[in-house]
Amino acid sequence: MLSSYRMKMKLLTASLKFLSPFNYKFITLSRNEGIPVIYDAIIVGGGFAGLQAAIQLGRYSTHHVLVIDAGGGRSNICRNYHNILGWPEGISGEELRARGRRQAEVAGVEFATDRITKAEKQNGLFQLNGSKNQCYSSKTLLLATGVMDRFPKLPGLAATLGKTVYVCPDCDGYEIQDRQTLLLGSGDVGANMAFILRERTGDLTYINHECQPVSAENRQRLEEQGILYVEEAVARIDEENDGIIKAVILESRITLLAERGFIAFGNNAVHSELAAELGVKLHKNRHIEADNRSLMTNVEHLWVAGDVAVHAEQATVAMGEGAIAGIWMHKELKKISPVSLPPSKQNHSEMVKQNK
Repeated sequence: MLSSYRMKMKLLTASLKFLSPFNYKFITLSRNEGIPVIYDAIIVGGGFAGLQAAIQLGRYSTHHVLVIDAGGGRSNICRNYHNILGWPEGISGEELRARGRRQAEVAGVEFATDRITKAEKQNGLFQLNGSKNQCYSSKTLLLATGVMDRFPKLPGLAATLGKTVYVCPDCDGYEIQDRQTLLLGSGDVGANMAFILRERTGDLTYINHECQPVSAENRQRLEEQGILYVEEAVARIDEENDGIIKAVILESRITLLAERGFIAFGNNAVHSELAAELGVKLHKNRHIEADNRSLMTNVEHLWVAGDVAVHAEQATVAMGEGAIAGIWMHKELKKISPVSLPPSKQNHSEMVKQNK
């Protein structure tokens, strides 16, 4: 005779073949039961947008949600976010993500460490393949795959990122106010960042590390605004006290002192490959376009949130978008599978008697 487990699997497989026109091999096997699972929602990306969406969906207490994250990411390299509500002293991206994951897990959200390499939609279900040959299936999908800044692997740079060297002028322009600031960048991308930072400090030096061309117009603006321009590669960044920038050492061994720093190299990696594979409309800069209100893309039941979307690339904006996407995914999931009401605990007949 077949074992109970084997009998269960045989019956379930037969049911799936009969009921479902899609290729059932893509359904994920539950780690606990060994039973094929179709998730209500899969979130690809465990950064701020993905985690906030996961928390939002998990707290509805009705959806089976999986977050698939490959680790790393833009927020993990930032050692201190200073502009997030409730953290006036700052918090690292790594710590905030760890807290967010714990919060989502309390709400029943599952997590898988994997990198999605292929995505398709068949008969209304999203089917994802991971780098570990695992397959996942879901009714709805959120892409929160993010962006990664391009910057050189200079000694001392990683230790200072988010601590005293920054990327976003909207997030951290405050940190360089009236301070001696060095901007490391490339060509006109760096020059344009210099013009933004100049509003914050009168002691600004732009180091064109890659020695890429700067237009004559921008060279003139740099001079007019009193921004010192240096066209030379950087050898290393000197820092102390776990991430406090002291100086930048050029390859010519010239030392430039600094209190704060910025980077602007351009050509950041926009992780929209899965969206393109699924037929999602991309903006000219390869960010993902979506409905302004619901954040659902042109592909039904596929949402986007965070830096990979067309928006201002900020941690706080990513969180807001994650929450919005989660709310609208919940609305659509209720249409797909109406929520069962919990049993009523009100005895209406007794209430009528008491009123009489």
